[in-house]
Amino acid sequence: MPRIAGVDIPKDKRIEISLRYIYGIGPALAREILEQTRIDSGTKAGDLTEEEVNRLRDVIDHRYTVEGELRKELNLSIKRLIEIGSYRGIRHRQSLPARGQRTRTNARTKRGARQTVPGRGQRRGMTKK
Repeated sequence: MPRIAGVDIPKDKRIEISLRYIYGIGPALAREILEQTRIDSGTKAGDLTEEEVNRLRDVIDHRYTVEGELRKELNLSIKRLIEIGSYRGIRHRQSLPARGQRTRTNARTKRGARQTVPGRGQRRGMTKK
């Protein structure tokens, strides 16, 4: 298994797919990196030569922010929003969607599992239709 940017990438998959296992590299960026290093996207990661792996490491380390550094950058920008009290920062603090999505229904991923609240539900004395 080649190790790039601190991540063991799977050797049985095509290199274009294997690069996506690195946090911060998606489909478009993987293709761009392979063009810069002149490596065929159909090559399996296990079939890469040591020289090709070193070229990939150099390009990713020097030109792109990935893995821990990228995570740290994102966390610092969210902390900054929270500290300055911006709308987005307040939404992050309250664990609510920050990009304008509705919250009356949905938003389950951000808000977590449903919690039962006493007094909600069918009112006493009301009849069903």
